[in-house]
Amino acid sequence: MTISVLIADDQAMVRAGFAAVLDAHEGISVVGQAADGAEAVLLAHELRPDVVVMDVRMPGMNGIDATRALQTPPRSSDYVPRVLMLTTFDIDDYVYAALRAGASGFLLKDALPAEVVNAVRVIAAGEALLAPSVTRRLIEEVARTAPAPRVDEHLLSALTAREREVLVLIARGRSNQEIAGDLFIAEQTVKTHVGKILAKLHLRDRVHAVVFAYDVGLVQPGR
Repeated sequence: MTISVLIADDQAMVRAGFAAVLDAHEGISVVGQAADGAEAVLLAHELRPDVVVMDVRMPGMNGIDATRALQTPPRSSDYVPRVLMLTTFDIDDYVYAALRAGASGFLLKDALPAEVVNAVRVIAAGEALLAPSVTRRLIEEVARTAPAPRVDEHLLSALTAREREVLVLIARGRSNQEIAGDLFIAEQTVKTHVGKILAKLHLRDRVHAVVFAYDVGLVQPGR
């Protein structure tokens, strides 16, 4: 199955570079390019790509507002794409807000071609791009200063003790394999726990499980 991609960035050279990298790989097709957030939203609803590669900072409607718009479609539409955010710096004040807006992960603009391709495939598969250590550092750094929205902490009561343990480890950036080793359980069992956590907390993916864990205070920055 071919993964369709829309690229949104206000710099034409950046759009062209990402398009060239992605189109060169079998199974990925760039179906459109947008110069700002508003155009990205319009083209996304028109072209319905699987993944939108979105720059965080753009003139007019920025990537955060565009992501939020795509994650809350009008009642007449059931289309909700996966969003991969682009950022110039590994510590970007806008990234945590972007994750809260519904992005499934982020990528540095100077990422290697193989990393770009892998990121799109991971996001398209319904996973969150959370594994790199830079992600953990960035989320913790921004979580220190970003005001947390109100979250229904009662949702935590739906989790078993084991599921809470798994959620804490997810929030610390641990992979399924690492969690399995930490808890001395099978990796498939971890996958089952992760699925139940996302379902019970009404979360889309691991990134949003991290955001939730910080918001309810289950995990503290730096700990």
